[in-house]
Amino acid sequence: MAFGHIQLFILAFVAGSVFAAPSTGADLQPPPQVTLDDATVIGQPNGTVVKYLGLPFAQPPVGNLRLRLPEPVPPFNGTINATALGNQCIQQTFPPVDLPSDVPAAASEYLAAFVTPADVPQSEDCLNLNVIVPANATPESKLPVAVWIFGGGFQIGSNAIEPGEVVVARSIEIGYPIVYVAINYRLSAFGFLGGREVKEAGVANLGLHDQREAFRWIQKYISAFGGDPEKVMIWGESAGAISVALHMQANGGNTEGLFRAGFMESGSPVPSGTVDNPYLQSTYDQIVSDTGCPDATDTLQCLRMVPADVLKAAMDKTPSFLSFQQVNTPYFPRADGAFIPNPPERQLLSGPIANIPIVCGNDQDEGTAFAFPTLNLTTDEEFLDYVHANFYRNTSREAVAKILELYPSDPAVGAPYNTGSDFAYSPQYKRMASFQGDFIEQAPRRLFVQHLAEKQPVYSYLSNFHKVDGIGAAHGTELADVFGGGPMGDYLIRFAATLDPNGDGAVQWPRYTNSAPLMLTFNDAQPTFNVTRDTYREEEMKYLTKLSLADPM
Repeated sequence: MAFGHIQLFILAFVAGSVFAAPSTGADLQPPPQVTLDDATVIGQPNGTVVKYLGLPFAQPPVGNLRLRLPEPVPPFNGTINATALGNQCIQQTFPPVDLPSDVPAAASEYLAAFVTPADVPQSEDCLNLNVIVPANATPESKLPVAVWIFGGGFQIGSNAIEPGEVVVARSIEIGYPIVYVAINYRLSAFGFLGGREVKEAGVANLGLHDQREAFRWIQKYISAFGGDPEKVMIWGESAGAISVALHMQANGGNTEGLFRAGFMESGSPVPSGTVDNPYLQSTYDQIVSDTGCPDATDTLQCLRMVPADVLKAAMDKTPSFLSFQQVNTPYFPRADGAFIPNPPERQLLSGPIANIPIVCGNDQDEGTAFAFPTLNLTTDEEFLDYVHANFYRNTSREAVAKILELYPSDPAVGAPYNTGSDFAYSPQYKRMASFQGDFIEQAPRRLFVQHLAEKQPVYSYLSNFHKVDGIGAAHGTELADVFGGGPMGDYLIRFAATLDPNGDGAVQWPRYTNSAPLMLTFNDAQPTFNVTRDTYREEEMKYLTKLSLADPM
């Protein structure tokens, strides 16, 4: 879901070495460049691709522009050296999670990667994007464009993490060359602050507005790099995938010509509620207090004026997805009556949505990486109390108690799935992992694809490969394949280029329909690919969806 900030070690290797070109006389050639307005933009050649890094797409949201909607950049002029990554946005610092000694080292390393930021300066001045193109692209190329929105719980992450040059180089190899764009957006209290004051000022969900401004920049400028503004696919993982779904819902489902397709890895319209609910209001009030603003006549304006490090320090005291609240953080996109008119799942069922081809899938063990902060819950009663108080506050205890029947404490039916009694780090861990993965990931995805399947082209997948010892096919594990030149990446490239993931003799990926809810399933073991039905834990997910629609978090 929103937690895809994972620096997998395979990615670091691929990004750092595979496309390094040997030193030749070609190094003496002029550097690659494009023209934007009256500016010459200098790029960085890297084997078969060229990178243009750190290009601003909005004015720096600093000073009085903090906690306001993004402002477009003025026309470019002069010479712009786009050979180094731009700043990443200020991120929340998470407290460490204590793991039991029986958690395998591979799982510990994987979890540590969740909160390891890229080696790039953090700043409020961070609204920049990277454009990576085939080296031979020209303004006449009109190549399809894949716009990457990183994950990280809307709290961490940046466009510096995943190596987009691998995707572009692979697209050239398989005969579907594309342009890759990776965008930054504001995070946590800088980008997703909630509360009554925020809603009334019309400045909720600012990170989504940042993304939309980046899409508008792409429409204006991407042709200079060789991209076709009419062939844009927006794509993300976790928070990025949720963002894609919310852009489909925004503006009455009118894409404004900004994109023609969506690819969602572990993310869809989430079961979140309103931006001014009591939980978010208490978070706003805490931040106001911790920044010395409680006596201000206009507390929101006071927050704009405090030093950035003061606001960050207050933000760091608030919950993260590795806190006891787990996936119920205060920084999820929530309904603001504007960009998100209604709680996202309700909006899905009641409002218009962009009629575009989509891919939307999940990892098998979505909840395993996020269930460690509640290892102290050891009894059925403690589990029930927690789920009732944390996820379904306005639902009767009796109704919530049915979850205990649907998700029993028997480790053999918990996540990571199909592991028997292994990896039961506490009496409730595998139950929590199973419930939480379905609550925030699997059930929302199923509702989403079932609702759209008869209206537009829909493809769905289940990723059961790149397993990590101890947590299985955890949230984000498919990234190693997509950004490592693997088969899922090939399907993605073909989809970006042709709106159909199939071709090149690959295993056929069937369209998803409600009469045949078929998923392409990726496996570590043989068969490497097979087609399965999207009917697992059917009763369980239907019930969670029923509760979530009635009582969104």
